[in-house]
Amino acid sequence: MALAAPPRLPKPMPGFLRTLQFAASQTICHPCSHRRKPSLVPQLRRIALRAPTILPLAVSEAKESAMTEGLPDPPVRIVALFGEGSVSPLKSTPWQEVMLHTAKRLKWVDEGYEMLVFTDSLCKSGDDNATTLQRVSSLADILVIVAVTDQESVLWIQANCENIQNIICFESSRDLVNKLGGSYVLSDKKGKLFDKIVGFSQSKKASESEEVVRTVSEAWDRHNSDDIRFCLLVIINAYIRPVPILKNLRSKGFSTLNCMVKNCGPQILNCLLDPNCRKALQCLNRCSPVDQVCNYRCIASYESPNLEAFSLCVLQKHNCLELDAKIPEKPYVTPMEKFRGKDLCNETAEDLFVGWLGSLNWSWRVVAGQNPAYDQFPCQYQLFYRGKAKGSFWYEPVFQVKTLEEKMVWRRRKYRVKRGKIPGTFYFSVLDNGVVSNEFWTIVDVNNDLSWALFHYSGAARVAGQSYTGAVLVTPDGAYPKDTDRMKLALALEKCGIKDWELYTVDNCSCVDPPLGIPEGASLHSMIEVKDQTWTAV
Repeated sequence: MALAAPPRLPKPMPGFLRTLQFAASQTICHPCSHRRKPSLVPQLRRIALRAPTILPLAVSEAKESAMTEGLPDPPVRIVALFGEGSVSPLKSTPWQEVMLHTAKRLKWVDEGYEMLVFTDSLCKSGDDNATTLQRVSSLADILVIVAVTDQESVLWIQANCENIQNIICFESSRDLVNKLGGSYVLSDKKGKLFDKIVGFSQSKKASESEEVVRTVSEAWDRHNSDDIRFCLLVIINAYIRPVPILKNLRSKGFSTLNCMVKNCGPQILNCLLDPNCRKALQCLNRCSPVDQVCNYRCIASYESPNLEAFSLCVLQKHNCLELDAKIPEKPYVTPMEKFRGKDLCNETAEDLFVGWLGSLNWSWRVVAGQNPAYDQFPCQYQLFYRGKAKGSFWYEPVFQVKTLEEKMVWRRRKYRVKRGKIPGTFYFSVLDNGVVSNEFWTIVDVNNDLSWALFHYSGAARVAGQSYTGAVLVTPDGAYPKDTDRMKLALALEKCGIKDWELYTVDNCSCVDPPLGIPEGASLHSMIEVKDQTWTAV
């Protein structure tokens, strides 16, 4: 590792706060913007009108007092620059659309995250557009460069973006440099981020930055919308300001160790003596603590009674890592209001979850899902049923996992389900390998003939410090809905803030002998009648 000068910290840029506030919405300027400083407003408006690839701006003045202690933090300013006409690996969706959607999704985490999206054709325009792009980019905290290979654009970036403290390049010319916290990051021969940081004189700082580089690189290579946003959040958290959903995800040193030894000695010993549990801990140690995809794959691959006992003691009972995550409030998704022409009530909503169980051996099969950590497993079966106790309702997902050792194994969970305040909303809770997850589910839409349904969820594993959102498209047979339902499905996805290119298609090809079945004495529908039409037990 090359060691040189210490890292340079991002410089405050109060001029930006006086002239421009980034916005990720498609709204026009604030009605009062005519009273605010107008230096960039006309130019930005012209660009937004002339170049539809640019995210429209809402312009306002952020008062100087916002920099003082006790008041809201200034915006995190991000500029995304993509190659004109470039296509992403996300179902061949244009990078323009992907990055605009990412800007919107950043707002769900923090309204202060402001990202503008530009095409690199502006670099070559040579007019006021290029000048404005230069001024806006120079004030950015992060510059994200995606699929920029044109040499003229590369030269423009090199000449005009040198002072930006955080520059991250993906699928772009190798002549472009990556920087984190003001220090350069070397790339490998393929142009990917490489874990060698130039410019850090302190080994701890270098180690922390290498972890950021590794986390960002691995997340980007998974090519999904959650991980694209995750890359930006990791950089914000490391070099600009703490991101609430990512902060404090490392142990607290001696206090953590003392808590574990004092309260969980037998569980720790049993885990270390169990090959599967030991492999799980080794696997988790290689993951970034904020990388849910990596973490959950480790857990699902090596779950065992000893791992559950270890997690139950260290995390759930004693919270030795001192973590706290909350269920995300955004996006807020409204439930469907009517089914078959009648107002949705709680009993009918539960019946919709129960779905085809009774006619088939399952309620629903998952066709596609949005969350990269939890919705991508093969052969996902949903079992919803009413329990013996009055008012009790249960959900048991059954799914396959391809372990890190390339074995295919079945997994099953059991959720307690309680009604929300509004029909079509529910609270779920589950003990998953020793850690409680609480989730809020919404029935977004169900076709009248029960040929498909869309369920949205937001959740958090509080003591694991992780929060998440997702959605699952389900059908009776695990096949995509008919083309005639495409428009209705698109509207349902839009309610969730999800694009169809974000969905993972679940592999339902080799689902042999799933461990299905529900407890004796369980009951099913109470309001609606389900008639088997063309579905077969596949």
